[in-house]
Amino acid sequence: MTVTVRAVRPPEPHDLEHAWRAVRELLAPTSVVPSSLAPGALLKLETLQPTGSFKVRGALAALAALPEGMAAVTASAGNHGLAIAYAASRAGAEVTVVVAETASPAKVAKIESYPVTLVRHGTLFDHAERYALTLPGHYISAYNDPRVIAGQATIGRELDEQVTGPLTVVAPLGGGGLLSGLCLWARERGDVRIVGVESSVSRAVSASVAAGRIVRLEIGDSIADGITGNVEAGCVTPGLLGAGPVELTSVTDSEIRAALRWLFTAHGLVAEGAGACGVAAVLAGKVEISGRLVVVLSGRNITPGAYAEALTHD
Repeated sequence: MTVTVRAVRPPEPHDLEHAWRAVRELLAPTSVVPSSLAPGALLKLETLQPTGSFKVRGALAALAALPEGMAAVTASAGNHGLAIAYAASRAGAEVTVVVAETASPAKVAKIESYPVTLVRHGTLFDHAERYALTLPGHYISAYNDPRVIAGQATIGRELDEQVTGPLTVVAPLGGGGLLSGLCLWARERGDVRIVGVESSVSRAVSASVAAGRIVRLEIGDSIADGITGNVEAGCVTPGLLGAGPVELTSVTDSEIRAALRWLFTAHGLVAEGAGACGVAAVLAGKVEISGRLVVVLSGRNITPGAYAEALTHD
């Protein structure tokens, strides 16, 4: 099969400024709350976003830069599609969202509540992504898009106003859009270490960073469904992460479920599997902390059944 490689540029300073203006205009800063994870630790509650995850930042930034009247198309494991649907409802844009047949029912149901065209295709995110790339319209990747990455970097801009450094910021790693945005911010700030946390059954980005090229791997099933999958050919995020400052690790489903239980009992907070990966890595002793610890809780969109099972089973 011939693989088409899109020409995607990395974010530039004007993308970061445009994203900051777009996000600040429409979203209130998410809270940081004290946590007993470590002395002085804080949780950055992206779970409080209107779509339940940080993805709304990149979606708003990307659609704000879209020429008026241009249709958009995207593929998503769920949260990005929901974010694009929300942003499209604010901008009045025409959007098609492609999801895999196995995408989270909770996320798909929310996408369907918006006036977008929803297409189900394939059994994996990879299948949905490849199909979406064949459809007409401007393609907005969940991770391989300069404006999306710039939108995710606004988490860092908010932290500038909320926390003094030095910091260790821990966040989940799927396709690398969030982590790339945080890395761009950290380079400007200069006193921040970034730690990215993958699912142990989906380590395509860390493998690509190590190899210096895009590597495709067999991907397993995980409660962290929002961060499982390979990355698009030509993806810019491994290169951005390879330039640092970032350290990469992974967590198992058992460690993620332990983190979900800990968040519920210690803080009364609900998170989805991917959203709890940073906490899971800290609890499992996989994060070396220097300065003040900030963990990004990236999303809360999980079905009641999956959440109940996570709380009651190891």
